Amino acid sequence: MRKLAFRQVDVFTSVPFRGNPVAVVLDAAGLDTAQMQRIANWTNLSETTFVVPKTAAEADYQVRIFTPGSELPFAGHPTIGTAHALLEAGLVTAHEGRLVQECGTGLVRLEVGSDASPGRSISFELPAPRISPLTDAQAAELGSILGTTLASATRPRLVDVGPRWVVAQLPDAAAVLAAMPDLERMKAHDLALGATGVVIFGAQEPGTQSAVEVRAFAPSCGVNEDPVCGSGNGCMAAFVRDTGQVGRFGSSFVASQGRLVGRDGLVRIAVEPDRIRVGGAAVTCIEGTITMPD
Repeated sequence: MRKLAFRQVDVFTSVPFRGNPVAVVLDAAGLDTAQMQRIANWTNLSETTFVVPKTAAEADYQVRIFTPGSELPFAGHPTIGTAHALLEAGLVTAHEGRLVQECGTGLVRLEVGSDASPGRSISFELPAPRISPLTDAQAAELGSILGTTLASATRPRLVDVGPRWVVAQLPDAAAVLAAMPDLERMKAHDLALGATGVVIFGAQEPGTQSAVEVRAFAPSCGVNEDPVCGSGNGCMAAFVRDTGQVGRFGSSFVASQGRLVGRDGLVRIAVEPDRIRVGGAAVTCIEGTITMPD
């Protein structure tokens, strides 16, 4: 039997059991793809990560990321959660507050806050997005699937950052929370577009802690609703920039996600002309080992 060091980290929160959990296997060298997928299916979390030997000299570590049903080239909250777990375990050290992660989409740069206590802030630079608007027919089908009215001034877009999210803006946060998507139809819709899932967002009322409310659905990946999605929020930020709404929301703002599934995550977004950063706090909830049969 082989014992693998394991941590479960809540991301986009400093309060245990409130963010989006990710399972992190800290030393997965020697595991094959089928074994990793089996473990990810067993944890039944939206993502499970496996730290493996790096191949790029510039990287501090390499990670493979799995949903219960498939492998992803990149994902946001697993990136932050894995970095948090490795830093906490003393397996990596930030250099001048920076780390470089190697993953399927390439090298991802992270910035680590100076607070070394639980809840440290970590942010990642979103891979360069590739954006394409949906057709009228595709947008109409999406609105029907979501069971809600889309914002009339902005057409939904497919935003590709490794994960490929269809992003749709709704009239306001209340409409986001009221949406009741048909997940079976969405699964077929996502498979037809080659999309990871659908992200919806809408503006909060003035005076609210966050600027926007976000929800993310990925039924084709075995995740009906992702509690707090880093890559999805990054794609939302790319949508905001692409549609000329940075002046409305600001170049730095907070997104909230997970209220309907009891998570209340907060995601910090920074939008610049040449890059987008996504960040938040993280806290470890479980530490132990997984036993793998020989």
